[in-house]
Amino acid sequence: MAGSRMKLELSRVVQGRGRLGVLKELGKTGQCSLEVPGCLLHTHLGTVPHLTQETLRTLSNLPSVTQVTLSNIAEHQEVLEEFKDGVTKFAGLHDTVLYCSLHDPATPCPTGYTTNKTVSVWGSGGRIELTVAKFMALQKTVQPDWYQSMADGETWLNNTSRKRVRKSVDRTLAHLDECLLVHQQSQELEGVEVFGVVEGGDILEERVRSSRETAKRPVAGFCLDGLQTGSMDQALRTQLITAVTKELPEDKPRLLQGVGRPDEVLACVEAGVDLFESFFPFQVTERGCALSFSFDISLDPELAVLELDEERGTSGETQQNGDLNPDDQSLMTSFEINLKDQRYKDDFRPLVEGCVCYCCQNHQRAYLHHLLVTNELLAGVLLMIHNTAHYHAFFSALREALANDKLDVLKTRVLGESGGRQKDLTDTDKSE
Repeated sequence: MAGSRMKLELSRVVQGRGRLGVLKELGKTGQCSLEVPGCLLHTHLGTVPHLTQETLRTLSNLPSVTQVTLSNIAEHQEVLEEFKDGVTKFAGLHDTVLYCSLHDPATPCPTGYTTNKTVSVWGSGGRIELTVAKFMALQKTVQPDWYQSMADGETWLNNTSRKRVRKSVDRTLAHLDECLLVHQQSQELEGVEVFGVVEGGDILEERVRSSRETAKRPVAGFCLDGLQTGSMDQALRTQLITAVTKELPEDKPRLLQGVGRPDEVLACVEAGVDLFESFFPFQVTERGCALSFSFDISLDPELAVLELDEERGTSGETQQNGDLNPDDQSLMTSFEINLKDQRYKDDFRPLVEGCVCYCCQNHQRAYLHHLLVTNELLAGVLLMIHNTAHYHAFFSALREALANDKLDVLKTRVLGESGGRQKDLTDTDKSE
């Protein structure tokens, strides 16, 4: 925007694409900042699932940006309009920057409901159709600090035709132009930033065209859409992101939607992505699992692999977790342990040795196993505390690795390449 305050200051660019820096002057007051690479705080209507605001504040190093989605908000539009003070005050949020996206990345969105003039979001009450006018009315009601423009993102399926992909890019650009026109004429949205959405499915030429055209518009940043987990393998995703980021200005942030697995995050950061959505810890929690992967770059890599083998090899977890299809979000990944399994019935270790979260400092795997098999609500609370803390600590380690030329060490630590775990994932991708 002409009066855009948001600024991305890069301190390092590693191997030509991986970016380290700070996104400054966020929010209407311009007093907040967010380190990149980084992630947003995933919420449902402003609340982190399973956690109260008081519980959440016991966690350290949380991101300064909270994500809400229109799929959760649209059905409450009348209430919010009557309230008049926006979602930040409505949800009791404090000292945070609010980012509003179109869809909830943790919830699959049915396809086949877009037109030239509308997109659809899905709330608890079903489908809600949005025109640009209704979309922008919602933004005025939400009163975010920044939001993504309305977009036609239904081209991530593998069998999408070139014609449909081209139409998606054209529609998204048209939606962006209409949103910007309404935005610039709205006093309610003064000081609010807009992110343009880059579409293009799996077609390189359309991705490049979408990037070039979106970059011509007065946007504060870019959302890379249609590249989510399950839509394509990592090699193709990396190729497309690399092509996209070459077309985008260096001084504006790139937010990747729908990607959260640590191995994919690492690859996408290397391709030039700055920001991610932190829905992955929630998905892991809903499976009754705990994130349990190491990212301590101060340890010797060979020792790290030995520790990993000792932890997973004797229990058979590598076979259970590592050999699953990495493109199925409904299945466990190699970065988590299934605490419902009987092997944890008498395991009195913390979820992760050395983790300083409340759960690991006060409870054992056996206790979490008991809570899960008896369907106690506390299980979700404790798992979400740990998974959130562990995931955000991973991003801190990622920034440290970029700053100290230790990205390869971090990759070995996280992916366990010497132990063959990453090879399993790669071979699975190639076989599809």
